[in-house]
Amino acid sequence: MTIKPDPSIAIPADLGAVHFVGIGGSGMSGIARLALGAGHRVTGSDVRDSANVAALRELGATIAIGHAAENLPDDVDTVVVTGALWQDNPEYRLALSRGLPVLHRSQALASVISGQRLVSVAGAHGKTTSTGMIITGLLALGEDPSFVNGGVIEELGVSAASGSGELFVVEADESDGSFLLYDTSVALITNVDPDHLDHYGSLDAFEQAFVDFADRANEFVVISSDDAGATRVRHRLSHERVLTFGEAADATVRVHSISTDGPVSFAVDHAGETYRAQLRIPGRHNAINAAGAFAVLVGLGFDPAASLEGISRFAGTGRRFELHGVVDGVSVYDDYAHHPTEVAAALSAARTVVGDGRIIAVHQPHLYSRTRLFAKEFAEVLERYADETVVLDVYGAREDPEPGVTGALVSERFEHAERVAFIADWQDAADHTARIARPGDFVITLGCGDVYRIVPQLLGSLERERDA
Repeated sequence: MTIKPDPSIAIPADLGAVHFVGIGGSGMSGIARLALGAGHRVTGSDVRDSANVAALRELGATIAIGHAAENLPDDVDTVVVTGALWQDNPEYRLALSRGLPVLHRSQALASVISGQRLVSVAGAHGKTTSTGMIITGLLALGEDPSFVNGGVIEELGVSAASGSGELFVVEADESDGSFLLYDTSVALITNVDPDHLDHYGSLDAFEQAFVDFADRANEFVVISSDDAGATRVRHRLSHERVLTFGEAADATVRVHSISTDGPVSFAVDHAGETYRAQLRIPGRHNAINAAGAFAVLVGLGFDPAASLEGISRFAGTGRRFELHGVVDGVSVYDDYAHHPTEVAAALSAARTVVGDGRIIAVHQPHLYSRTRLFAKEFAEVLERYADETVVLDVYGAREDPEPGVTGALVSERFEHAERVAFIADWQDAADHTARIARPGDFVITLGCGDVYRIVPQLLGSLERERDA
């Protein structure tokens, strides 16, 4: 069993010396960066070295690779853990035996942001991009927000920073209900597409969590006008100030005239005026994300034209349609998409810029429960939007394996079996991808597990295929 947030734990007024177990993750590394900036001594551990680990070491953190009881310093005051850890983690067990405060990362973040004007971005997908757009827009408007995002913001090179302004922008995690721990001033809900039902147990409970999240916002709520789940949530809200965004005719911020020929361009209508923009990133879904970020900024009182211009400077985040290399005309991208709706959005965005080339998806299913529940939906979107698909085995993350649940559950549901291959061995998968790729194609890895680590193998296989 993995570690869940425990709201009964008293958060110390001063975290003191902090040890992060699983410090290399995007969320944990961002909180650790803020702790270092606030003057805390930071130690930590992770299963592998990474760019996040290297960056934190440069800032003064002491980090061990691998989890072991001896990693926990004798003089640590607070331990922070991620929900991806199992309860038998030796550092976690030792911290409990010592009687130390052990905080879920969401509780540590709640402590760090206490007393600030918080903009929380939640949703089954789109929240990392939307958070990045809000941050980029605020910076362009001359604000200096603090922030913690789920991905590195391209133009800033970081996923978290401490600013001097009153605003604090966070990507709020709904997967385990931890977004309810924050004292949110402005709540943005990008969508309420069914997910994380392994935690919530039912669709109604999942949607009720978003109702609670929104109704607790101190100032206002921004929510999609188009997403079916968001519409159901909106009808259940009791909040006095709710702004909507999307393509619906009655949206507070209505987006229209979307063009996806390359970087997406669009128009938004707000308060009787029309504003136009072109983003630096592709994808129809990103016009919708931009409209949500725009609604947040104008809701905060910023000038509409200047807000949209600032948002248009956003250049993307790490692991969101991120180009890693080109070999003999074959481009290799990586994307975090791990839900059928996200996969459809990522691949449809790729379709707008691939030209005459084909799209080859390398899909790593995430979680046994999600694979079991959505195998048919994954197969449908992969077959619809990709020309060829390679399915890897399941990345289990926080779950124990389920008998019979493998990547084959997805590949077996393709109508045209010749367009998909289930290949569990990564080198075999990379070699197969290289054999079928040709100049002009896009190869796109998809998943929120460790599928990005296959990218060097894909590039190497493409190089060998070219030289053969």
